[in-house]
Amino acid sequence: MADKPVYTTAAVNTGARNGESHTPDRSYEVNVDTPKKMGGDGNGTNPEQLFALGYSACYHSALDHYKSEKKIDNKSQVTLTVHLLKDQADGGFKLSVEIEVGIEDMSDADVQELAEKAHHYCPYSKATMGNIDVKISAVPYVAGK
Repeated sequence: MADKPVYTTAAVNTGARNGESHTPDRSYEVNVDTPKKMGGDGNGTNPEQLFALGYSACYHSALDHYKSEKKIDNKSQVTLTVHLLKDQADGGFKLSVEIEVGIEDMSDADVQELAEKAHHYCPYSKATMGNIDVKISAVPYVAGK
């Protein structure tokens, strides 16, 4: 028996990397543009930025799940960096991700343990596991970052 969805959403794009994306109800709309480094105008958000925004929020929720389980209420931050790489196999592109996790007043070893658990719990991580390279690192927590 297949798992039943607890939530479903969609997005509509026109113009590919030089267009517009929106939710069907238009509650979120964004101009999409190729980065200047890749020959675009850089006047909009690019797909890699959108992926980083969604993945970082989802991953942080998974981290909060494990913090809650261990009754940890220290502040935390997740910096998720998406790299667009040239794919030597087919001449196209592929992604890699770096996830940096900082938790206030915790050792790097304890942060790393929670960060690894969150990676195996986060739906984005599950969807990309084995498909993209992901590096997870404990970093110092920086207030106001």
